[in-house]
This record gives sequence, C-alpha cells and structure tokens, in this order.
Amino acid sequence: MITVKNAQASATLFQTRASGAGAQYAAGVTAAGPKWSANTSASVQNWAAGVQAAIADGRFATGVNGAQGKYVTNASGKGARNYPVAVATAGPNWLAKTQPFLTVISNITLPPRGPVGSPSNIARVQAVTDALRQAKLSGA
Repeated sequence: MITVKNAQASATLFQTRASGAGAQYAAGVTAAGPKWSANTSASVQNWAAGVQAAIADGRFATGVNGAQGKYVTNASGKGARNYPVAVATAGPNWLAKTQPFLTVISNITLPPRGPVGSPSNIARVQAVTDALRQAKLSGA
C-alpha cells in the first residue's frame, strides 16, 4: 500500500505556494524557452502520430462530451477576469500581426461591381480571398 497525503491539504498547499511564485514562474519560463522550442520542433512526428491516434480512437469527441459545464465555468469565471488584461497586453502584437494583411487589402484592385447576384461580385470576394491567402502563405 502506498501512503499518500490528503488531497485537500495538497491542493491548499499547491495554491498557497503557487500564488506567491510569479517571479519564479517567469524566470523558469524565460530560461526554458530555447529548450522548449528545440524539443517541440523535434517532436513534430510524435505530435502528428498522437493526433492521428486520437482521431482513430475518437478521443476528441470523448473529451468534448460532458465538458460543457467546465468550459462555461472557466470561461465565464477566470476567462472573464483575464480577458481585459490579456487583450490590453496583446494590443501591440495584434497590430504587428494585422497590419500586413490590412496593407494587402488596401493594395487590391477589385474588379468592377455588378448587379446583385452577379458573378462579378463573387470575383471581388475571390480577389480579396486570394490576396489574403497568398499573404498568409508567404509569411505576412
């Protein structure tokens, strides 16, 4: 028989210690970045094999089924608390990632507009779609 600590006491200890470890967490993440990147890049084949096995076994659906309550609780609780701060912090990155696509859109010469339901209107949509797809694939 293996003796284990009380789960509630362990959870309390985990929460108490982790709540004061922000600086250590940041330092650990910063130091681990290069190793994480190298190891993650090296595991592409393992990731693909795992995804294929999960698809074959139907594990995605199994994981989703019954998780709605947890999703709603987490998203409406901690998600709602963290969202405004995360969005404010992400602003410069959003701008940097969005600007190239806005530039692509601003440089598209659209074919003339046609009457409602005209195939020429679909050509206008296709011109935007093609330009944005090309920009994405070229690393914009």
